[in-house]
Amino acid sequence: MRRTRASTLVVLAAVGAGTGYLLQFALAAAGMPKFRAEYTMALSLVFIAGIVIALAVPIRQATQGTVKRRIDPFHATRVVVFAKASALAGALLAGVAIGLVVELLTRSGGINSDALLRSLANLGGAIALLVAGLVGEYLCRVPPSQDGDEPEPAAGSLEP
Repeated sequence: MRRTRASTLVVLAAVGAGTGYLLQFALAAAGMPKFRAEYTMALSLVFIAGIVIALAVPIRQATQGTVKRRIDPFHATRVVVFAKASALAGALLAGVAIGLVVELLTRSGGINSDALLRSLANLGGAIALLVAGLVGEYLCRVPPSQDGDEPEPAAGSLEP
């Protein structure tokens, strides 16, 4: 599996920012109440970020040889996929939060400090999830072989 590219994260953040901004704009145009982010979402994102790291650390310890415990390869694959999904979701949610913050700062009615604090809290939670996903991916990588020989990728492998 390839590492998450920065360009993918930037595109997801841009799509999320546009979606968040347009969502608020469309809700205001329709005369409906605007979306208001909750603090519990930010706490949930930070909690999930902690889970990603907690699941990736034992895999790192096993691959580095600091723990003489065998890790199930399917478990390691699930953890790295969870970390990658967390990084992608964190980028998308950070973009949405940026869109909400931009809409709050650019509207003509003045700044609602409570809504701004909620959006900033969600932005922080999304960034924590993004960073934890990237760190989790890093922790789950296989170290290079000690021989200096790189193994040949399998025929159906995703490696270049």
